[in-house]
Amino acid sequence: MLSSAKLGVFFVFSLIGHSLSLSSDQNPTTPPLPMVFDILPKFGLPPGLLPDSVVDYTLQDDGRFVVVLSGTCYIQFDYLVYYDKTITGKLGYGSITDLKGIQVQKFFLWFDVDEIKVDLPPSNSITF
Repeated sequence: MLSSAKLGVFFVFSLIGHSLSLSSDQNPTTPPLPMVFDILPKFGLPPGLLPDSVVDYTLQDDGRFVVVLSGTCYIQFDYLVYYDKTITGKLGYGSITDLKGIQVQKFFLWFDVDEIKVDLPPSNSITF
């Protein structure tokens, strides 16, 4: 596992603003779920940890989550990172544990990423 390797990752993602359509009905509705990119900073995590191809997610009260992407993808940070179509794990402040669905390539080998931790107080360093 590569959970002890420290990677300096700079996330320069700008989020595209999104608008909400409000129905003209007077029927009470439940508020829409916030985007997953809005939730990550509430846990001390950068929104750029996930690719922009998220199509759905669920988040339980205990922090367990499932994120569904439109398909598998690769993103080049300091290392090449592979994202499976479904990513699961448990959010904690400044960390994601029990992670499944993300791999990182180092020295031509692929390693499962089972945990992500950010430096607290926040810096540009993330540990995989």
